[in-house]
Amino acid sequence: MLDIASQLDIIRRGCDELLIEAELVEKLKKGVPLRIKAGFDPTAPDLHLGHTVLINKLRQLQDLGHHILFLIGDFTGMIGDPTGKNATRPPLTREDVARNAVSYTDQVFKILDRDKTEVCFNSTWMDKMNSADMIKLAATHTVARMLERDDFSKRYKGNQPIAIHEFLYPLVQGYDSVAMKADMELGGTDQKFNLLMGRELQKHYGQPSQCILTMPLLEGLDGVNKMSKSLGNYVGINEPPNEIFGKLMSISDDLMWRYIELLSFQSIAEVNQSKQSVTAGANPRNVKVKFAQEIVARFHSTAAADAALADFEARFKQGSVPDDIPEVKLNAPDGLGIAQVLKQANLTPSTSEAVRMIEQGGVKIGGEKVSDKALKLKSGEYVVQVGKRKFARVTLG
Repeated sequence: MLDIASQLDIIRRGCDELLIEAELVEKLKKGVPLRIKAGFDPTAPDLHLGHTVLINKLRQLQDLGHHILFLIGDFTGMIGDPTGKNATRPPLTREDVARNAVSYTDQVFKILDRDKTEVCFNSTWMDKMNSADMIKLAATHTVARMLERDDFSKRYKGNQPIAIHEFLYPLVQGYDSVAMKADMELGGTDQKFNLLMGRELQKHYGQPSQCILTMPLLEGLDGVNKMSKSLGNYVGINEPPNEIFGKLMSISDDLMWRYIELLSFQSIAEVNQSKQSVTAGANPRNVKVKFAQEIVARFHSTAAADAALADFEARFKQGSVPDDIPEVKLNAPDGLGIAQVLKQANLTPSTSEAVRMIEQGGVKIGGEKVSDKALKLKSGEYVVQVGKRKFARVTLG
């Protein structure tokens, strides 16, 4: 194992909060692999890069020699995690959870080492609990303590219903740490209340309290909102190689460093060297290419990563237009301003964003850059490009 200082550098990388570091140091001093827990409710079968931030950290800890406990919340999935929700979430059936869990683990083991990962299901111990056991567990905390949790507090103050079974979710997640004898638990920043519940319950049951490591929620491709399928700003890990590569090449240079910190397995020294090179005048595009290839190779193959780069360069360096661009017909017999064209063709989310893209030189018509923000297009057909990846064949008439 690495020395403690080096391990802490890797553990802290990209994290939001580490509680309590002094306790973790004491655990590491024992020289015994830590039991590191992360729980997942397989509510959706397909993962995007935002989901993998936590799994990447598990892989880093696994590479340090620690024991990874990958918990599938098949029991808690049937309660429905209320975290961040402003209404009661419908619970899943056992069949839903089982089906999603198969897809979930197949994707997760593209990151984690299957042979060194212990997969656990919390139904293993929760199904053995009788009614009296569950009531005893519920008696360890008060309603007032539960209402300290932000989402419950907001719903209570807003007179929105909170089902009693929802209070069980953080209790069961906390009890999982007791059953698994976890030394550390990982979770998103939105899970902090539940992670602290694990510490409290371990203390209640006479165990050493687990340390907590929270990881931030990853921004989507827009660099503003968290990555989400519903917002369309995501990179799915099962997407085709060219799609993953192209999406990652579209992010801003600032966001690139954030993605590299949270998603790349490049060492801290390698990342710092890249930053120094860019500061000294190197093209950040080269760093982005290396990162995009790393991600494609992780979820597909090195050959797929090389092919994605070749396709990207052929398409955009040589100015070629994809064969499968969407066709958009706009009802504008008298013509239409360029900003409205971009918005109505779904190439930009708003006219103000359209104007911003024109000012930055990111809009082309028929391969020619547009600089006039007041340009009005007459009726006819145009191939319109925004940025490096968005195309549409627009017909005005």
